[in-house]
Amino acid sequence: MAEQPRLLKGLDPEQRTAVTAPRGPVCVLAGAGTGKTRTITHRIAHLVERGLVVPQQVLAVTFTARAAGEMRTRLRALGAPGVQAQTFHAAAFRQLRYFWPRVLEGQMWPLTDNKFRIVMQAANRLGLSTEKESVRDLAAEIEWSKASLIGPDQYPAAAARAGRSAPVAPEQIGRAFTTYEKLKNHAQVLDFDDLLLHTAAVLEEHAEVAEEFRARYRSFVVDEYQDVNPLQQRVLDAWLGGRDDLTVVGDANQTIYSFAGAAPTWLIGFSRRFPEATVVRLERDYRSTPQVVSLANAVIDAARSRPAGTRLRLTGQRADGPDPQFAEHDDESAEAEAVVRRIAALVQQGTALSEIAVLFRVNAQSEVYEKALSDADIPYQVRGGERFFARAEVRQAMTALRNAAARDDSASGDDLPTLVRAVLSEVGLTTEPPAGGSARERWESLNALVELAAELAETVQQPDFARYVTELEMRAEAQHPPTVEGVTLASLHAAKGLEWDAVFLVGLVEGTLPIQHADGDDAAIEEERRLLYVGVTRAREHLHLSWALSRASGGRRHRKRSRFVHGLVPDGHPAALPGTTTPRARESKPKQTVKPRCRICATPLASTMDIKLGRCSSCPSDADEDLLSQLRSWRSERARQLKVPAYVVFTDATLLAIAEQRPADESALVTISGIGATKLERFGSDVLALVQGSQRGP
Repeated sequence: MAEQPRLLKGLDPEQRTAVTAPRGPVCVLAGAGTGKTRTITHRIAHLVERGLVVPQQVLAVTFTARAAGEMRTRLRALGAPGVQAQTFHAAAFRQLRYFWPRVLEGQMWPLTDNKFRIVMQAANRLGLSTEKESVRDLAAEIEWSKASLIGPDQYPAAAARAGRSAPVAPEQIGRAFTTYEKLKNHAQVLDFDDLLLHTAAVLEEHAEVAEEFRARYRSFVVDEYQDVNPLQQRVLDAWLGGRDDLTVVGDANQTIYSFAGAAPTWLIGFSRRFPEATVVRLERDYRSTPQVVSLANAVIDAARSRPAGTRLRLTGQRADGPDPQFAEHDDESAEAEAVVRRIAALVQQGTALSEIAVLFRVNAQSEVYEKALSDADIPYQVRGGERFFARAEVRQAMTALRNAAARDDSASGDDLPTLVRAVLSEVGLTTEPPAGGSARERWESLNALVELAAELAETVQQPDFARYVTELEMRAEAQHPPTVEGVTLASLHAAKGLEWDAVFLVGLVEGTLPIQHADGDDAAIEEERRLLYVGVTRAREHLHLSWALSRASGGRRHRKRSRFVHGLVPDGHPAALPGTTTPRARESKPKQTVKPRCRICATPLASTMDIKLGRCSSCPSDADEDLLSQLRSWRSERARQLKVPAYVVFTDATLLAIAEQRPADESALVTISGIGATKLERFGSDVLALVQGSQRGP
């Protein structure tokens, strides 16, 4: 049997079919985790190796600079370093800069570095709100219009057909769009959408330019093809110029950006446009365990009106792993605490913090997890959004709340949540949430502050406004840990394209997933379902889904778990029946146990850090500094050997506790928080040897 060519080794049959398909139209329907990037890069390299295409004549486009960079790196390793792999906008910018002087006078106009300011000027001229959120929403509608090839006059009718939740009257947005374009052109600057619009226009209207371009680029590849919008498709059509040397790859089940104009129409209809196209379905999932894959299939199988191009059914290729876990909790704090306990257990078992993610639908949900992780001394990073207390609207709200607390009239007998809501109404909190966009994100953040007031009112006797503000400031201070690698907190949208060993999907309740403003719109509901599918398929091995029946501890349990969870929870599971809490959730209620005491002053210990050190933070440290230095050096070496961040071996707090308590044997060592059976087995003998060596002295 002849040996396989180098570029076909390790490929499964379907991947090989895609890689070896002849030049011409090829459509790869690639499910999550099926090796799509590997497939398309090997296809490009295979065509180059066989002499069917010159590397410099291939243009591969994708949607993020990170994905384009990864593609270039892989192509270099495969022997095709000359291929152009760029984002749509980067490719258009390069082409427009080259052709502009030939078809227009002078040099290309620069990209504006302050689009927000121009939109604000347009709003101001028309007497519209110039508040930050209003301007941001107006800019989003203009961007959607341009991406959808909709002009200002067409906006009202198009927005109605698309069900857009416009921040102001559609006619006003159309006028603002017109004014924005006039101001931008007067300043002789371009925005990012202009790069695509002008590139398409140049190729469509100047035959000699199109001829030169098409002589340069003869073969095209588009990644994440389900995410193209009408403007990007227009540019692609202009590049092709009637040719068909096009490879596309995508998964309609991961279409989650329709709010920005993306549509899977061209992916699903590819074979109708190119009847002779080679269509390959990649359904072997190499990322996730069969248990995770099975749940992902169940999520997407429940989708309604699925076109043929979306009916991929994944088959897990990895060894078996743990079953996905489900949990229903009384309140959000209990849910967050349970998630953090599970994270700590995974870390004890050897999972790196950087391989763990907590994913949620809206950014405002991050606050309770930021707090729970901070309380547990677990590092984290927020991806795709600011930390809760760093957000502009929260900082503004905090200032208003501090000012209110300082006024004599703030110390009234009014209900605390009502008083807080009244103050926040002055900075934009409304009774009913806005329909969507950045205004909805702002509302979620401000409303979370009201719900924190409700939580305090239910847990503290006679809470007053000053006490509430003090509590907020303590939370804000505690939730600004140093920027370090740790657990990832991210929205489901920000998680697209990423993966982790362990994923926690939290807050799965009606009104959040699906989001409230999607209700009543079948297409919007199905996109929310695809968001959950994207979240599930981010997990390689450990998957945990949870929800809480109330916002605050002791609050009314009125929430309903997400409709998308129905049918996923195994029969007989404690969370299978709505309105019940899992045994683990009930355990999250504090038990009447004897609190550990400070080994110096005998005061009961409360905080996680104090318990870890075995002393009050106010009591002096008696750490052996030489031992602490040796422990840090040893940790650095072990981390280098294991190729993990140092904190995965032991955190700074754990090393300090060891240096203070100087455990003499294994039983003493495991009493230190952060040292369980797994770490005892891996590192215990080394640590005890260092402790014993320091006790012998020089």
